[in-house]
Amino acid sequence: MARTTTQILSANDRSLEATRQVAIVVAASLFVALCAHVTLFLPLSWTPVPLTLGNFGVLLVGLMLGSRRGFAALALYLAEGAIGLPVFAPSPTGLVGFAQILGPTGGYLIAYPFVAALAGWIMERGAKSFARAATAGVLAEILLFAGGIGWLAVLTHSFAQAVRFGLYWFVFAEVIKIMSAAAIARSWQRIDKALP
Repeated sequence: MARTTTQILSANDRSLEATRQVAIVVAASLFVALCAHVTLFLPLSWTPVPLTLGNFGVLLVGLMLGSRRGFAALALYLAEGAIGLPVFAPSPTGLVGFAQILGPTGGYLIAYPFVAALAGWIMERGAKSFARAATAGVLAEILLFAGGIGWLAVLTHSFAQAVRFGLYWFVFAEVIKIMSAAAIARSWQRIDKALP
C-alpha cells in the first residue's frame, strides 16, 4: 500500500524534530563545557575544587531545557569528558578524562545530570516564575553539593575537610549563579512566548 503525502510529510517532520532535539542537547553539553573553562575570581590553591561557571551552565541548561533534555545534555557532557575531550574544568591535580571523574571533583561531575534534571523538573511543574526558577536552582545546588561533598568526604576520610574543600569558598558565588540562571531562564521564557 502506498504511503500518502501526509504520512511522508509527517515522518519528515518527526525526523527533523528529532534532529533538532539532538542538536539542542549537543549544543547544551558544549555550553556547559565552555562555562567549565571560565574560572571566576582567583584560583583557589588551597582546595582541589576550582571555582568556575560550570555549575551556572548546568543550572541554566536544566532550567531552560527541562528535566529530560537537561539530563541528556549533562550525561553527554560526562561521556565527552570520560573519553578525554577537554570539556571539564582543568584539574589542579592534573587529572584528565575518566580519572577526573574519580578525582576530587568527581562527586560534582556525577551529580550534574541529576542536578539539571531536578532543576528542569521543578521548572516544568507550575508557573514559570523567577521564584520557581530560583527555588529550582537552590534545590538543585543542594543536590550538587551533597554529591560533591559526599565524594570529597570519601576521598579525604573527613567530612569536615570535605566541607572546607568543597563548600565554604563557593557559597557566595553559587548564590550569584543561581540568581543569574533564574533571571536568564525567566527572561528567555518571556522572549520565547512573545515570538511567533
